[in-house]
Amino acid sequence: MGMHLDNTPQGVGRGGGHVPVLLKEAIEFLAIKRDGTYYDATVGLGGHSSEIARRLSAAGRLIAGDKDPAALALAQEKLSGVSPRVTLKQGSFAEIANEQMTASLDGILADIGVSSLQLDDPARGFSFQAEGPLDMRMNTLQGRTAEQVVNEVDEVTLANLIYEFGEERRSRRIARAIVRSRPIRSTAELADVVSAAARSMKHERIHPATRTFQALRVFVNQEMDELRGLLEAAPRILKPGGRLVIISFHSLEDRIVKDAIRDGAKQGLYRFLTKKPVTATEEEIDRNPRSRSAKLRAAERV
Repeated sequence: MGMHLDNTPQGVGRGGGHVPVLLKEAIEFLAIKRDGTYYDATVGLGGHSSEIARRLSAAGRLIAGDKDPAALALAQEKLSGVSPRVTLKQGSFAEIANEQMTASLDGILADIGVSSLQLDDPARGFSFQAEGPLDMRMNTLQGRTAEQVVNEVDEVTLANLIYEFGEERRSRRIARAIVRSRPIRSTAELADVVSAAARSMKHERIHPATRTFQALRVFVNQEMDELRGLLEAAPRILKPGGRLVIISFHSLEDRIVKDAIRDGAKQGLYRFLTKKPVTATEEEIDRNPRSRSAKLRAAERV
């Protein structure tokens, strides 16, 4: 799922608590049918899912997926009141999408952001705001940790992934500093090494380690591959008239979504519902500062 460039989660309002981003807009674009079948690819803490489920009749169905077992457990609690209509699945959104039958869905929603649950727990290693192990896996039961990547990957590969997934112009300097400082064991150690190598530029509003942490998280969780996998499956699994709604948080992901919808429209698979991405209102940004970087794009299956 993508990250805001202040390394803070997409779903925490002022005073804490999970706030789903662009909720009203996402629900409007999904145009929910009471007896429809919907897939929330990133259930997180269940904010969007509970709104979708509330609008379904007993004949409707919601499939809600997440890679993170901890998120699924919390979503299950939140959705327990509507559970006859909700099927919870653990797995990446591309995997779950590929299990769906052809033309079986009336809508797909994906909110490609790191959740407050992941960022606020130092033991998960997503944030440089607190000392923690360098893990960063959304599913803590499988895959390489950020610590393994930081300490084992060669300098050129490391520089390339920081440049590609973090859009970090100082990637070579940062990779060199990381390799020189090995072994690096904690989020705080990594943040210090990166900050020393990439001093904050005058005009920058973000912490110098933000983009490197983003890049590692995207790489560890194969986020771009998964997003592409979901977008590839979408035209096959959406019914005619079915809606695709994607909320992303940085330019890399937004570009992938924009290109997929544009290519689909050229092939006669989609009709654009958003010419430009929909962004949060001033009121929402004030209530939930992390919604500032959110962009929503939507299309209808033709």
